[in-house]
Amino acid sequence: MNLKHVLSEIRDGILYLTINRQEKLNALNKATLAELAELVIYAEQEAGVSAVLLTGAGQKAFVAGADISEFAGYSAAEGEELARNGQEAVFNAIERSSKPWIAAVNGFALGGGLELAMACHIRLASENAKLGLPEVSLGLIPGYGGTQRLTALVGKGKAFEMILTAGMITAAEAEKIGLVNQVVPQEELLTRAVSLIQLIQKRAPLAVAAAIRAVNAAGEDGINGFEMEITEFGRCFDTADFKEGSGAFTEKRQPEFKGR
Repeated sequence: MNLKHVLSEIRDGILYLTINRQEKLNALNKATLAELAELVIYAEQEAGVSAVLLTGAGQKAFVAGADISEFAGYSAAEGEELARNGQEAVFNAIERSSKPWIAAVNGFALGGGLELAMACHIRLASENAKLGLPEVSLGLIPGYGGTQRLTALVGKGKAFEMILTAGMITAAEAEKIGLVNQVVPQEELLTRAVSLIQLIQKRAPLAVAAAIRAVNAAGEDGINGFEMEITEFGRCFDTADFKEGSGAFTEKRQPEFKGR
């Protein structure tokens, strides 16, 4: 891949992705979204990747929003197309990935940046992080799934407050309301995120993927999450990983999962 705005590296099964537009506080433009769309597909298909760690370059911003200058003159139809394409190719694709995506929020996560973090399965934030959806102050609303994912994470009342006031909250408040999983010192952010991924890597990868699908079903229209859970639970019994896991439990040893 010919990447210009996202740094990419694989180490120990982790795909490290860094949004690298520091001069724009890592704001999302069309090119960056296109690169992310490619990387979602790559991560899903690459056998050497078991998890993705997503962060922003520098210590000021994870992603400080979308690049407003690119779509300031859009019509209603163009705006709808922008939102639809972005949601389907990037944000929904991340959420539906069979491999866990961990967001290391290292500063401002605003607008599309917070929406990107919310699409990830787990979020860690540095103590200096500030989070918010300020779109109504621009005459817009969140367009990359923000209204839906924020409501699912923090509840309808808090989502209304954050979206309608366009205000920012601190990392500590974000942890309190369940928007982020952990808050850690800036200098420990990536280390703690890697430690979390390493814990996940010890688990059965097919079961991890099944769990992601089952949890996601809780928020999908027209899908019975309980039925999805039952189906995914049953499928696990046909995997070699289940036999290895149950055997290791009986034999009091550490399992060696193969993802089969």
